[in-house]
Amino acid sequence: MAATEYGVGHPLAVKLWSKKLFYQTLRETYFGRFVGKTSSSLVQWKDETKKSAGDRITCGLRMQLSGTGVGGDDTLEGQEEALTTYSQNVLIDQLRHATRSKGKMSEQRVLFDVRQENTDALADWFKDRLDTAFFNQLAGNTAVTDTKYTGSNATVAPSANNVLYVASDVATGDESVLSTQSFTTAMIDRAVTRAKTMQDQSTPGVNLRPLMVDGQEKFVLFLHPYQVYSLRRESTANTVTWWEVNRSAVSGGMSEGAKNLYRGSLGEYNGVILHEASRVPMGVNSVTLAPITSVRRAIFCGAQSAIFATGRDTGSPDEKMSMVEETFDYGNQLGVSAGLIYGITKTRFNSQDFGTIVLPTYAVSP
Repeated sequence: MAATEYGVGHPLAVKLWSKKLFYQTLRETYFGRFVGKTSSSLVQWKDETKKSAGDRITCGLRMQLSGTGVGGDDTLEGQEEALTTYSQNVLIDQLRHATRSKGKMSEQRVLFDVRQENTDALADWFKDRLDTAFFNQLAGNTAVTDTKYTGSNATVAPSANNVLYVASDVATGDESVLSTQSFTTAMIDRAVTRAKTMQDQSTPGVNLRPLMVDGQEKFVLFLHPYQVYSLRRESTANTVTWWEVNRSAVSGGMSEGAKNLYRGSLGEYNGVILHEASRVPMGVNSVTLAPITSVRRAIFCGAQSAIFATGRDTGSPDEKMSMVEETFDYGNQLGVSAGLIYGITKTRFNSQDFGTIVLPTYAVSP
């Protein structure tokens, strides 16, 4: 009986595994559930270079309309409002990593498929790197300068109108955060208010656009576990308790897009879907750029908060991730490498953050 087998290095096997590796990686990343193709997504996926050359992708950012419109039978012709759009370049670069077995005798001692384990290990590595880059970008974590950890693009500190501190609406620097200034629901209320009134904060005509979830306006907030702990402990008579936040979590009757936004969430408060993420970065000293271990930067997000761009590989256009299998030592050792051409950046225009507000608070291990 003849059996078909795709051995190590077979071109069809490599293509199959490279596709599987990319979609497994993106599906299992933390930020992957927030990725979409439209400008209404929290993370907009751009892949214009999949069929052409180039190391930058230009993304359009659309402002909200601000015109008054016309009433009754007043003439609309001649009263049209032009769209206000801005553009942003996203740099894409290649990131690679590889694994290598010790030899066939080592493989003989284990029951698992070495190729599968190599692929899974690379998928885990890329998931960690993509999520790390995502949060470093959104938080404006300028303490990290290696672009291998920031999605191929340098991080940029939050603009002044896009930072809220417990003590003041004015950005005073993460180094000024006191031990009494932990995260509370009041911070969420303030972020919602700031998002809806940014045009009153020296940013004319611009408010942070909400996500449309089954016809309702929503925002998303990423909190570090230490900040979640503080929020859970908030239970004074004059505030909303954690139980009231948690009970608002929605489980059924939603579209697929809504399910993705709510999947794994802590709950909802004031139209904000709360998510816990351990990769939310530390604070950054505004002078030395050193990390501040006692501060975490929660990230409040609306539509088009970040751009995720992918490039083409040397294979077919739908192969986002390259994969190479090689043998060493006369075929005794198997090596597997994977690479991804991509970029992640938060959205900005006119030196202003477009879709995020950073909320630095005191946050340490309880």
